[in-house]
Amino acid sequence: MSAALHEWGVAELAEALAQRRVSSVEVTQALLARVQRHAALGAFLAVDEEAALRQARAADERLARGERAPLLGVPIAHKDVLVTRDWPTTAGSRMLAGYRSPFDATVVARLGAGGDGHPGAGAVTLGKLNCDEFAMGSGNDLSAYGPARNPWDPSRVPGGSSGGSAAAVAARLVPAATGTDTGGSIRQPAAFCGVTGIKPTYGRCSRYGLIAYASSLDQAGPIARSARDCALLLSAMAGPDPERDSTSLDHPAEDYARGLDEALPGASAARPLQGLRIGVPVEYFDDRCSADVLAAVRAALAEFERLGATLVEVRLPRTELAIPAYYIIAPAEASSNLSRFDGVRYGHRAAQYADLFEMYCRTRGEGFGPEVQRRILIGTYVLSHGYYDAYYLKAQQIRRLIAQDFLHAFERCDLIAGPVAPTVAWRIGEKADDPVSAYLADIYTLPASLAGLPGMSVPAGFGADGLPVGLQLIGPHLAERRLLHAAHQFQRATDWHTRAPASVPSSPQA
Repeated sequence: MSAALHEWGVAELAEALAQRRVSSVEVTQALLARVQRHAALGAFLAVDEEAALRQARAADERLARGERAPLLGVPIAHKDVLVTRDWPTTAGSRMLAGYRSPFDATVVARLGAGGDGHPGAGAVTLGKLNCDEFAMGSGNDLSAYGPARNPWDPSRVPGGSSGGSAAAVAARLVPAATGTDTGGSIRQPAAFCGVTGIKPTYGRCSRYGLIAYASSLDQAGPIARSARDCALLLSAMAGPDPERDSTSLDHPAEDYARGLDEALPGASAARPLQGLRIGVPVEYFDDRCSADVLAAVRAALAEFERLGATLVEVRLPRTELAIPAYYIIAPAEASSNLSRFDGVRYGHRAAQYADLFEMYCRTRGEGFGPEVQRRILIGTYVLSHGYYDAYYLKAQQIRRLIAQDFLHAFERCDLIAGPVAPTVAWRIGEKADDPVSAYLADIYTLPASLAGLPGMSVPAGFGADGLPVGLQLIGPHLAERRLLHAAHQFQRATDWHTRAPASVPSSPQA
């Protein structure tokens, strides 16, 4: 049985554990061995076998006593921008090398043992996952600890910044993982690696313990193999956290897995999505998107029609303004958030310096990578006297207009669908000398982030060189249930989400 344990998803594992058909220790040991065997993938930054097995044994003891929790004993892993007590948290940066947090992030605690009145879902943590430094990147090739690799083609990026999370799920190292999405960093890696990921409405999951990149955009969410598995994780992660995160929404937690198999009211079992209106933005289907990606997305939309949905043409006229607006707002917030890493309080400090000013300069020059430095400089510039009104304020005004475009579109439809990214995954290092080309890859994910809307990536086939393509679904605020239901019905009718890479790179020592 243990040889196939890595093939089980979250729902299957939770059921098997609850029925005592397998133990959490057995599953955890099998997955830890697989993580070690495929370390060359670069998905994990930190693994602690003793800590993981300690949690697994505790879960088995609870199961033996008849206790129940939604994810009790199910192993998962966390993106390395979510702080954890038992594992180091580096945010993929030398600036935080070896840092250990004295507390768990709220979403980590809620998925695990709980705390502060929250019971916790009982998941076991295997370790921390690779990411672009401080979540700034589109390929996961900007980590200070080396790139994560795409399991479908190790010479390709897995997408960023949650590339380690998506790669680990696609390679069957873990059944699910957490990610964070600032401008598309859950949806894009999920698309590139052929797995499912959802970015909730901004504020739906607490940001407490999430190392900040852009505070008005950052949002944690799950990456898993299916919409059902994402629903199970999101049900545990979401919910208000008013005492520790003032931006968390005062909206009660929901059971997103409930009713996924049911047809919409008035719809039949054969056409379960009858009555659902899916908006197709003209701006997402132009020559910016490659032909192979468009073909897969259009085939997915045709499947939604067979399931009863109606396609409606909509307009999002300010789509092209999302990139300049985002790359002013996000670096501005990053400039402010990363000012705390100065060599005084915690994190890296330069070994040699003559005075305080030189200590600051050397510490930040040594600790931050080139892309982080670039974004800090851009952010500082646009916030400086004489440029704030011309750049930052104008970008915020455009952000409001983009949000209004979505409001108008949702007057005609229930969900919006289109590609996640203009191309399939590119080769590692391909965009190293042209960072703007990497920024342009976010054209379809940035608008929803700027508007604070929920969005998800659903496996929708394959494009050039046999690499995965993701279909993006975007909903109105707090429409996570609607998104997950539509994605689940699509996955009941297709098998793209069940496809796995034929082989995963193994470490030489394994």
